[in-house]
Amino acid sequence: MGKTIIKNGTIINDGERFTGSVVIDGVCIDSIIRGELPETVAGTAQRIIDATGKWVLPGAIDDQVHFREPGLTHKAEIATESVAAVAGGVTSFMDMPNTKPQTTTLEALDWKYERAAQVSPANYSFYIGATNDNFEVLKQVDFSQVCGVKIFMGSSTGNMLVDNEKTLRRIFAEIPALIAVHCEEEHIIQANRKYYTERFGEELPIFFHPLIRSAEACYASSSRAAELASQYGTRLHLLHLSTAREMSLLDAAPLAQKRITGEVCVHYLWFDDNDYAQYGNRIKWNPAIKTCGDRKALLEALRNNRLDVVATDHAPHLWSEKQGSCLKAASGGPLVQHSLQVMLELSQRGEFPLERVVEKMCHAPAQLYRIERRGYLRPGYYADLVVVDPHKPYTVTRDNILSKCGWSPFEGHTFPSSIERTFVNGNEVFAEGRLLNRTPGKRLTFHPETVED
Repeated sequence: MGKTIIKNGTIINDGERFTGSVVIDGVCIDSIIRGELPETVAGTAQRIIDATGKWVLPGAIDDQVHFREPGLTHKAEIATESVAAVAGGVTSFMDMPNTKPQTTTLEALDWKYERAAQVSPANYSFYIGATNDNFEVLKQVDFSQVCGVKIFMGSSTGNMLVDNEKTLRRIFAEIPALIAVHCEEEHIIQANRKYYTERFGEELPIFFHPLIRSAEACYASSSRAAELASQYGTRLHLLHLSTAREMSLLDAAPLAQKRITGEVCVHYLWFDDNDYAQYGNRIKWNPAIKTCGDRKALLEALRNNRLDVVATDHAPHLWSEKQGSCLKAASGGPLVQHSLQVMLELSQRGEFPLERVVEKMCHAPAQLYRIERRGYLRPGYYADLVVVDPHKPYTVTRDNILSKCGWSPFEGHTFPSSIERTFVNGNEVFAEGRLLNRTPGKRLTFHPETVED
């Protein structure tokens, strides 16, 4: 693999934007050149890509996806969803453990890594899931090779709810890893469900979903997680925050100084409960999309740095599984192919600058998880990068959706920008609407807990 140069693009990286060129040599970035590309450097390239008028960004890192393999492959597979990821400019992903079997053993974890090494064009990592019974397994994990521990606090499907107080405290106190939590309080959800079904019956329409899985249920659980993390000094990451009140659990300190951090997903920034009338079950997620006031508070928290990371909670279901009342329709949907375009459009609407998009989707996940040599355009870093055409509109249709489930909540929407090409480890894997090859990505590796950012 010879040198590839992407020249004359608008490079957005490390809080700056400037016209320049990125020189790729093998799997890594050789240099970043500001201004005009010298002829002496151009002469060393095997290939030169002219990015005049385009944006050149680090590849996005999505810290929360559900690629459904093993056991739920009628919905999605690592192979299909990783292609959707690179098509959307997401060059690395971290996949959740609620598969079949659940990823709560070292054997199940190893299987996923072996599978991704065979079929994923994106870089990858997998969480190990916590249960009431697998603390000794968690102690055996090498967290330089695994992104973190996932805990369902308060609400879960199957046996992944960790409600044993002793086990929960031991995990927070003794496991030297990032602890990522899903926070909704089950007893509040069940009380809400009982209240509404007794009054209106079982066939509740979708707008009851955020009333049942309420802001109160979210805050009760997330505040409990924050309390435990403060007590034990845990590196706690609150996933898919959806309410204004939860922002009080976070502060605006620099990321390197935080032990409690927060993630928001693109659907909570784009949709609110006014959109249920139009989109129905297509925007049913857990936690639920809530009020316009909550959405505005999340956007403000992103601007003022209380929120640290933007991800997707990409969770495909078949369209047939999304049918029925709010108590029956599956929660979740595909997002990874369009998440970067969502954020770029919000930026173009004036919600935040482009530099903030890159910070929250690329730099911050790399810093928070201590990922080695990714998330930035820097010499010596892996060449994970995206070229965006901000002047080429892109309409989402059934024909260009790459997730296996075959639908998207953004169907029919025209984004103002297009993902032109995506590089992973110096390899151009996606360009102009198609996958070029399936060269496998790499397993993400992480600095140990003792390293200070």
